[in-house]
Amino acid sequence: MRIAEPTVERLIHYHRLLISMKQEYVTVVSSKQIGDILGIKASQVRKDLSYFGEIGKRGVGYKVERLCEHIEEILSSPKVWKVAIVGIGNLGMALMGHSLFQSYKFKVEALFDIDPTKVGRDIMDIHCWHIDEIGKVMKEKEIEVMILAVPASEAQGCIDKALKSNTLKGVLSFTQAPVILPKSVLFYVVDVFVELEKLLFFLKGKEKSII
Repeated sequence: MRIAEPTVERLIHYHRLLISMKQEYVTVVSSKQIGDILGIKASQVRKDLSYFGEIGKRGVGYKVERLCEHIEEILSSPKVWKVAIVGIGNLGMALMGHSLFQSYKFKVEALFDIDPTKVGRDIMDIHCWHIDEIGKVMKEKEIEVMILAVPASEAQGCIDKALKSNTLKGVLSFTQAPVILPKSVLFYVVDVFVELEKLLFFLKGKEKSII
């Protein structure tokens, strides 16, 4: 099943919301409730959830547990993806400590840094190698996904080393630097400042509408 990227992003948000609802013992939810919480039109929510067929009842809503399971089936991968985190500073450490890194979808297999106080040590039970060993270690461990949390000046060098492994399939970068990659490798950038600019822009518009 081919699903557009914006739809996949919304499904991820729905899934997280449904997990929270399950934890709060909510059993039924409507498309309007989902939309109101996430800031999405109810009609868009219904359209997105139509991928699963008729699983909701008009005037009643969706069973939270069942809908959560259906979305998990779409989002889940038949394999566990091996991940390397490059750059174990404050951001890298925060990522490692996040509960989602206990996910069944992926497993952090290796860490890389240049800090001599970290290289050669196990951090949260995962070994940290020097950045120069990225290609070698990724090849040995068959790591296919890399998370980049390094300064912009180091991004391309880290990617070049990872490409030597011939196993790299995807990069998630927290570094706002242009990089050169083959088309076969997926590349996504997480830019916190772009999101902040968007927030401030819409806040400005909201203030004007109030006035």
